[in-house]
Amino acid sequence: MEQWESRLAGVKIAKEDMNRLVMNFLVTEGYVEAARMFEEESGTPPGVELSSITDRMQIRQAVQAGDVESAIDKVNDLNPEILEHQEGLLFHLQQQRLIELIRAGRTQDALEFASEYLAPQGAEQPALLEELERTVALLAFSDPGASPVGDLLGLAQRQRTASELNAAVLAAQAQEREPRAHTLLKLLVWGQAQLDERATYPRITDLASAALEPPRAE
Repeated sequence: MEQWESRLAGVKIAKEDMNRLVMNFLVTEGYVEAARMFEEESGTPPGVELSSITDRMQIRQAVQAGDVESAIDKVNDLNPEILEHQEGLLFHLQQQRLIELIRAGRTQDALEFASEYLAPQGAEQPALLEELERTVALLAFSDPGASPVGDLLGLAQRQRTASELNAAVLAAQAQEREPRAHTLLKLLVWGQAQLDERATYPRITDLASAALEPPRAE
């Protein structure tokens, strides 16, 4: 364990590289003011005009606030082809609209909306139908938030939808779809999975703290 930690401590990462990684995250996720402040403090260029992020940030914030209809309108104003060519994304946005109707207690409106906008797509794609059925199941409970599908009413669900839409807008603007930090974390998880098959070693199980966990005794 000590030897492993010593080797990790010996890996030197330039501060400039870390700063670029942080800036990439801020720009990709749409944190304009934070990116501007970080540029002033660290001297790290954002690589894009920060003013160009404003529209994308407003779209994301609209979804996170539950105003999906406004987000769809803003996307269509920005580039109508984004939703025209991504049926799965459009379905998830409409699914989020349905969730917001259920959250507001508008049961009849929710049923009519699901029948008109979501059922046709679900009928053509079984995977989407399963998601629709899970969402409509919220209506079967007097307290949807405490139901087995109550996670759909959580803020994390809004965040997932907002992130998917944000990635689509980025792709349409020929930018990276997700922050490089996310890619590095995925590589870490994949690398550990590969190593698990070959050796025992101190591994990172909590990505938030990045603390090493001693290898399990065989």
